[in-house]
Amino acid sequence: MTLINRQLNLQKRPQGLIKDGDLVLEESDVRSLQDGEFLIKTQYLSLAPVMKFYMLDGAGIEDPLPIGSTIRGRGVGVVIDSKHKLYKPGDTVQGKFGWQEYVISKGEKYDMMYHVHTDGLSPSTALGVLGITGYTSYFGLYSIGNLKAGDQVLVSAAAGGVGCALGQLASIKEASAVGLTSTDEKCRVLVEKLGYRAAINYKTEHVSSRLEELFPNGIDVYFDNVGGEILDTALDHLNKYARVVMCGRISTYTDSLDEQSYHLKNWHKLGVARGSMTAFFIYDFEPHFEEARDQMIEWIKSGKLTYHEDILDGLESMPEALNRLYQGKNIGKQLVKI
Repeated sequence: MTLINRQLNLQKRPQGLIKDGDLVLEESDVRSLQDGEFLIKTQYLSLAPVMKFYMLDGAGIEDPLPIGSTIRGRGVGVVIDSKHKLYKPGDTVQGKFGWQEYVISKGEKYDMMYHVHTDGLSPSTALGVLGITGYTSYFGLYSIGNLKAGDQVLVSAAAGGVGCALGQLASIKEASAVGLTSTDEKCRVLVEKLGYRAAINYKTEHVSSRLEELFPNGIDVYFDNVGGEILDTALDHLNKYARVVMCGRISTYTDSLDEQSYHLKNWHKLGVARGSMTAFFIYDFEPHFEEARDQMIEWIKSGKLTYHEDILDGLESMPEALNRLYQGKNIGKQLVKI
């Protein structure tokens, strides 16, 4: 029986949120495998803000996505047929799947295929806490942020995929974190479930006043997921030798990466604090991914680390799921179950 693949393909480059007509859902037969290929049935697809820019200009990482092409993105799934010696039917893998229900791969370097080992946890965790998102939290805080016991940590977009692990990762190393987020409900989740000692609703509270209250001696590590005005405000509250981790800047994303909607005013406060602001590319840490995965599995099983996933159903939900990131609706890692 011929399998039918459904794919979400780019029909028009989006302006603002993804709208009807920007993408088209198309079907095609799954072709027969050639030598060296394997076929994956997608289980979950991951969402990240950068995916919108894959549709626009490649985000400075990839070539611009041609009109008519399948949207790029990472997924996890099960190998159901194979003519590849390293990938067998029944293997669970993650990699660059694209927004589709079936994937044919040769396991080449560009596809970034990894066998998934989650030690009994849901395969969805391979896209979240035990995947690139979790590794970003782990290495961003511990390696780039150089976290030390007693450090006072501020995290923006704290209820997002990366942010939701950081409060607990700080506590594990005997540091203390405060999270910035957009609703009172998210503030409650951060404090009651995700290890933050306090949370700030940046939409209803005066952020600078709250930072002065919560960080009387200044911020030692600021894990920045948003950029813009929030970053500027945090720079005004740094402790001596503070470290600013540059992870994301969703608040300044426009429809062109060449444009900036906000220019920093307090950048000179880094000099006053004798601090540092460091960007990183998570794949530079690829040789150490297994170390992070194994350590976080241990913490999850011992109860030191919990994770939160925000899951929608069905391939047709992918545009809504991506928009949720820009609307601040997700709590935890945004995924779609296929």
